[in-house]
Amino acid sequence: MKRALVCGAGGFIGGHLVSRLKREGYWVRGVDRKPHEFRTLEADEFCLLDLRQPENCWEALAIDGETFDDVYQLAADMGGMGFIHTAECDIMHNSALINIHMINGAVKMGVSRYFFSSSACVYPDMKPGDPEMTEDQVLPAHPDNEYGWEKLYAERMAQAYARHTPIEVRVARFQNCYGPYGTWRGGREKAPAAICRKVAMAEDGGTVDVWGDGTAVRGFTYIDDLVDGIYMLTQSELQVSANIGTDEYVTVNDLVQTVIDISGKDLEIRHVDGPVGVAARNFSKARMHALGWEAKVRFRDGIARTYAWVAEQAKEAYPTGA
Repeated sequence: MKRALVCGAGGFIGGHLVSRLKREGYWVRGVDRKPHEFRTLEADEFCLLDLRQPENCWEALAIDGETFDDVYQLAADMGGMGFIHTAECDIMHNSALINIHMINGAVKMGVSRYFFSSSACVYPDMKPGDPEMTEDQVLPAHPDNEYGWEKLYAERMAQAYARHTPIEVRVARFQNCYGPYGTWRGGREKAPAAICRKVAMAEDGGTVDVWGDGTAVRGFTYIDDLVDGIYMLTQSELQVSANIGTDEYVTVNDLVQTVIDISGKDLEIRHVDGPVGVAARNFSKARMHALGWEAKVRFRDGIARTYAWVAEQAKEAYPTGA
């Protein structure tokens, strides 16, 4: 039986990845500084460890005198656009420590294959209608935020280890991801979950506040598609960074209106000041398509599943609508 370590298993993507690896027949250890908030993980073992500390990385990687076949490094200090713009120092400090210690420990422990979760935030700002950017066009570098700068550095560090040691490294740059069992309140939630919460809690005939003018363009990738891409990339022989995301792009206004339509409520969109991020994202998925992967879940279908889950969470958390 192959063995996998999932770092960040208490998070949204990590929790879904654990389930996928179990379906593939892996023995899985999950590691995080906190348990999963919304589900019981299917991991064979779950360890509460703060991976900013090198000794905790060694503990996560130690397994009965053996070694892990695959390590999936998804642990990071991150959140939605509001958090990314207000917690820059924490993001760079905490995530850099995790990534420095984990790749070094994985090499020293003889791990065969190491997956690193990067982000589309490594790319510069784009305008709607700009041509697709390939992975190689990330250089010369000009990420829009510090979260992207840290991710790009961690990519290069992992790839440097791959050049000089026997470990094989796989790097995926994630597009915006959404789906059930993700953070939906508290300031770290991503846009789809935040909008689902706002709509679910709004009174019929009311308004939904949206940061900016709503014209920013995004591609939102459903969690099942993303996890399929992570697994396929890790098992492939592709040794360069790969973008994982949908080719179905929408504006933020489209996102909000889709959630409103699904809810069945009569709501108006009210644009307010707030961090927006880049005007657009548009990058090539040719490397993943060449592996046989493509996003299958349509945007409206994925949003319908996500809204149903978030609305139920909001109903349980705020039974009086407060």
